[in-house]
Amino acid sequence: MKTAPVFEDILKARERVSSRIYKTPVLTCRAVDDLCGANLFFKCENFQKAGAFKIRGACNAVFSLTDEDAAKGVATHSSGNHAAALALAASWRSIQSHVVMPENAPEVKVKAVAGYGARITFCKPTLEAREQGLKEVIEATGATFIHPYNDYRVVCGQGTAGLEFCEEISGLDAVVAPVGGGGLLSGTAIAVSSASPSTLVFGAEPKGADDAFRSFHAGRIIPVHDPNTIADGLRTSLGDLTFPIISRLVKEIFTVSERGIIDAMRTIWERMKIIVEPSSAVPLAAVLEHRSGISGKRIGIILSGGNVDLEKLPWCK
Repeated sequence: MKTAPVFEDILKARERVSSRIYKTPVLTCRAVDDLCGANLFFKCENFQKAGAFKIRGACNAVFSLTDEDAAKGVATHSSGNHAAALALAASWRSIQSHVVMPENAPEVKVKAVAGYGARITFCKPTLEAREQGLKEVIEATGATFIHPYNDYRVVCGQGTAGLEFCEEISGLDAVVAPVGGGGLLSGTAIAVSSASPSTLVFGAEPKGADDAFRSFHAGRIIPVHDPNTIADGLRTSLGDLTFPIISRLVKEIFTVSERGIIDAMRTIWERMKIIVEPSSAVPLAAVLEHRSGISGKRIGIILSGGNVDLEKLPWCK
């Protein structure tokens, strides 16, 4: 398998997944435009199957497997959205999925993963514990590991969101996507740089988990240690597949405050009347906290997911 995805691979991924996923809508909101002083377009992956963009990459990966490999099932470690997506995609192919989840994963995400038929193994909330748990599962089952983001097939699948975005809205000055492990941002960067070369691509992440920002400026991967952010989907480090793509094709990565994430999330709920999770709100928080030079610009924002524990809303504490 090639190690550097290109635009043609994203086109092939779209052919593979388009009949199984939603082509999500792009919404606008004048009230939010007025807050930002720009024209914002929101790609609503919170309306996607399994509630997040992750189904794109998981579906592409699952349906890329040979029949022989698929028969042994698939496995991953994930705090939620990738786990749910992989479990759902596996169910579509009628194969078993195995998921190693940290014991502090949001309950709403645990229920979703179980509901899609995955066999869940819980572990301590550390990368070492996740990897050890996954190793044991794979040794016992022979399942194929589908990495949450550092996987060629996953990156290509995630890139289909950016491809759709450029086809739905022309003339974007920039697209902003959240970044954790970098699967969505790297796939978006590949798609946008080819489909709309004049559109700049930016990443956004919490200051409490700013490894992508530091890695981007250091020119090497700097792993995250003890990430502290409400945006639970963005607590992971960049991978050796996603980092070079981001370094080459992304213009800048912005960091945002926890207060900014909560305010942006609440703004989307209240002004746009749609549900997004904290990770989804990070790109809007970046626009609100770093608005220099965006006046009148056409800015695309990818709302990555909408899986929220309604018993633990951040503004209700």
